[in-house]
Amino acid sequence: MIRLNSETSNEILQAVKVGDMVTDGFSKTSSVERIEISDDGLYRVYDFYLITGRVIRLKK
Repeated sequence: MIRLNSETSNEILQAVKVGDMVTDGFSKTSSVERIEISDDGLYRVYDFYLITGRVIRLKK
């Protein structure tokens, strides 16, 4: 299982793939259904959509 939080390195964030088990360390734990990576000008934004319908969003 991969923990996704503000301390997670960019290398690990890039390595996460659909089907991986992830957690935010609190209430969101599930398999990844879809990943979206965007850039808002200041940060690279990672959205990990889980099969439970929840989303883990990280800005790096």
